Amino acid sequence: MRRRPTRTLAALTAIGALTLTGCGTEPGGPAGRPSATAGAPRTITAQQVMRVTQPHEETGMTLLEGPVLDTDGTLLLVDVTAPAGKPKVIRVDLGKKTSRAVHTDDRGAYTSAQFSPYDGRLYLTDFAHGEIVSLAPGGGDRRTFFAGPVDGAPMNPDDLAFDQEGNLYISDSRGLTQGLEQGRVVRISRDGKKTTVLAENLAATNGISFDVEYRGLWISELTQNRISYLRLDAEGAVTARHTAIQVDGGLAETDSIAVDADGNLYQALHGRAAMLVYSKYGERLATIEVPARTKGVEMATNVAITPGGRKAYMTVSGPAGGYVYTFDALADGIRQSNGG
Repeated sequence: MRRRPTRTLAALTAIGALTLTGCGTEPGGPAGRPSATAGAPRTITAQQVMRVTQPHEETGMTLLEGPVLDTDGTLLLVDVTAPAGKPKVIRVDLGKKTSRAVHTDDRGAYTSAQFSPYDGRLYLTDFAHGEIVSLAPGGGDRRTFFAGPVDGAPMNPDDLAFDQEGNLYISDSRGLTQGLEQGRVVRISRDGKKTTVLAENLAATNGISFDVEYRGLWISELTQNRISYLRLDAEGAVTARHTAIQVDGGLAETDSIAVDADGNLYQALHGRAAMLVYSKYGERLATIEVPARTKGVEMATNVAITPGGRKAYMTVSGPAGGYVYTFDALADGIRQSNGG
């Protein structure tokens, strides 16, 4: 997620007040993959699958996030700005192009979703209330996994990543509303009992994903338009940190991030309905865009790539509603490109 205070964060504040009161790419290379001039980033045109939501009268917008594919290949999404009683977790049948509610409540503003490799439950970040909640794989059985301050400060959890043992790594987007660099990366043990601040003084931490080898974390910092890399030791502690990529986003800002089997980074953009793809060495490989002249979409928030396959599903939102678009990824999907 996220957004400048005048847009989504204003909507999240409003929510808090309410609750408390077929794949396609451009024609080109082999197997339908897009062609590109040697050394130049390619352009991939994503194709619309369906509109999932329309702007809500209560919040004035809709914002799809957290795409994740379950074991049956069904796509799950969260609608960040859905008001009380409206679907906040949505199941999308990609074949039939239909959707239905999985979960709603009168409180949460959920910004990401991912299945735990430890207990198989679906974990959600509640940005507005600083909580991590979980649902049964099919929905229902809502549990609060974690709530409360970390090192004396409340969280604004945005995205999450799991390590191979099921511990959680959270992008804590503190300071966004004030424009201050107070963001953090927080590790929560898989039982929810131990928290550790791994990095702080970040610029509105947003996307977070492990690299292919689980040796480090890629994180995007929204208000500085940069992707940073955190090197981890065997216990999951940060041993080094550096700016890896400075994103030339113009008016757009760095949102969620995903990693494919080749280690490529898919960087979503807030303020432009597109994603930028980089190699793990910072080389710009591709731009993924919705078709030209598409109106009413303003941001691409996240992506899920089919585990073991290349079909990718991108969440796109704006005044026209919340949509799912599809494209062929540059490499196969893995856990780091499915949810978070």
